[in-house]
Amino acid sequence: MKIFRFDPEVGRSIDQYNSTGFIISKVVHLFDEAFLNCAYLNANGVIGYHQVTIPQLFLVVQGDGWVRGESPERTPIKAGQAVYWDKGEWHESGTETGMTVIIIEGDNIDISELTRSYDFPHP
Repeated sequence: MKIFRFDPEVGRSIDQYNSTGFIISKVVHLFDEAFLNCAYLNANGVIGYHQVTIPQLFLVVQGDGWVRGESPERTPIKAGQAVYWDKGEWHESGTETGMTVIIIEGDNIDISELTRSYDFPHP
């Protein structure tokens, strides 16, 4: 067994695209040129407006915030929700209170499981 860290203290602060309060911690480089990162956005943190170079899945695991595409309208997002941006799409995200996000980037992301409706048996 090996134990690794991916908390904000071992992450890297990002300020590209006028981003603020944004720390990213690499988790793993998957097969087929896919990457999994953990992003920490502090209160009032923003991942600045930029174009996706590779398809991206943005999974909120803690906190809440907002996302937007090419429209200036911000859509609220919270823990347990995910956003997918395809290659070439413009996007931005941020939070007033803080948000932790898993970001998966890769050419072969299949989001079909996220779009299914599940009927779990009740005990």
